[in-house]
Amino acid sequence: MTLRYKPMPSDLAARYRRREPDAYGLTPELHVSDGDGMPCRHCLANIAAGDPYLILAYRPFPALQPYAETGPIFLHAQECEAYGGGEAVPPILTTSKDYLLRGYGADDRIVYGSGAVTPVDELAVRAVELLERPEIAYVHVRSARNNCYQCRIERA
Repeated sequence: MTLRYKPMPSDLAARYRRREPDAYGLTPELHVSDGDGMPCRHCLANIAAGDPYLILAYRPFPALQPYAETGPIFLHAQECEAYGGGEAVPPILTTSKDYLLRGYGADDRIVYGSGAVTPVDELAVRAVELLERPEIAYVHVRSARNNCYQCRIERA
C-alpha cells in the first residue's frame, strides 16, 4: 500500500496567515521561532530560528462533533509551500523518537483500539496496518507527549 502524508489545507493556512479566527474564534498569535521544536503543519518542516510563526487552535475535522479534537499548532507566519512529498516521511516526523498514530472512520470518529504510540522508524508500517482495516478511512499522527496534531496519513 502506498501512503500519502497530508498537511493542513493551503486555503486554511492562508486564512490563518491573514489573521482570521482559529478554531476557537481567536486571532492566531504571532511569535518568532527560537528554532527548537516548532513544526509547521503546512510545509511539514520545522520553523527556523528567527522566522515568524503563528500559534493557533486547529481542528483537523470538517465539523464539530464529540471526537473532533482541537489543539494548538504552529504555522509559518509567511507563506510556505504545502508539503508535497506524498509518501515520503515529512521532516517534522523525524524529530521525535515516537508518535501517536490513531485511526478514524469515514464519519471522522476515532476507531477504538487503533491508537498506539509508535516508534518513528515504524510509522509507515503501523499506518499501513491501520489503513488495511476497512473501518479506518485515515490516520492522524500526533505528538506522543502532548497529543498535538502533526499531519494526516491516507491511502494514496
